[in-house]
Amino acid sequence: MPTAIPLSDPALADRLAERLTRVDAALDAAVASADALADDASRHLVAAGGKRFRPLLTLLAGELGDGSRPELVDAAVVVELTQVASLYHDDVMDSAPLRRGAPAAHTVWGNSVAILIGDLLFARASALVAGLGPEAVVLQSRTFERMCLGQLHETIGPRDGEDPVEHYLQVLSDKTASLLATSARLGAMFGGAAPQVVEAVAAYGEKVGVAFQLADDVLDIASSGQESGKTPGTDLREHVPTMPGLLLRQRLARGQGTDADRDLVARLDGDLSDDAALAAVVADLRAHDVLGETRDLAARWAREAAGELAPLPDGPVKEALADLAAALADRTV
Repeated sequence: MPTAIPLSDPALADRLAERLTRVDAALDAAVASADALADDASRHLVAAGGKRFRPLLTLLAGELGDGSRPELVDAAVVVELTQVASLYHDDVMDSAPLRRGAPAAHTVWGNSVAILIGDLLFARASALVAGLGPEAVVLQSRTFERMCLGQLHETIGPRDGEDPVEHYLQVLSDKTASLLATSARLGAMFGGAAPQVVEAVAAYGEKVGVAFQLADDVLDIASSGQESGKTPGTDLREHVPTMPGLLLRQRLARGQGTDADRDLVARLDGDLSDDAALAAVVADLRAHDVLGETRDLAARWAREAAGELAPLPDGPVKEALADLAAALADRTV
């Protein structure tokens, strides 16, 4: 089974494949609607596929206890619904033309419909998590709050005197890593794992989430659209901050930049609606060593994530999580 998490143990891979099939069926049921427009638009990103990274992390963490518990399927659906709902909103805010290799929903139905469908899916996730009990409801609501704050702080930018790089890392923690931490925590919780194991996998999920997004920052510049399912330089075109650009600006702020660096920042701040102008900026960033610095930063967060796994019992689950952290570092090479 090709997955977003490396699985070297065949028996574990088979179990997760079977459970992920159940998650997909439950996810399909969760997005269904009697209203034809709502049904079509809600299914759009689910049907486009995706790696199901978050539900797979939930199911894998569940293996640290009793991975066969039925609550784990619902927990996995909750985190994927939350993720998909956030993508409808993100793509409107970022004006992204593609998502998961398919046209973004707002390009098909318009911004208002895309936002409302995102809200609808958040509502479906909330209804489903209510069946998992009060602790899961509180966890889901706090995660949703962090995701909103991450998006808000990304939109507003750093305050006066705030380090833009540290601000960005906090945005990544809130906007992206919080849901990965929750995915792992819900899996370990509803699998019945020991409390120290639950805390360890949640801390792992938080750090691996930052590594994941830093790797995405590299791939937004270094990969082709066929590899990533996104148009290269989409974030640059929409002037969404990413780590390579922030590191470049940090050099200039410290008086360490060159004339070429100043020119590149000026072009980053300029009009990148022209494909040729965007391609030139992407090419220059590919050749710049700030891209290597971002790779190194992603690798450091991935190593720190792996370090959180110490309390886990040795076995295929711990091995798979450690391999995932290593793969995220390699993903940017």
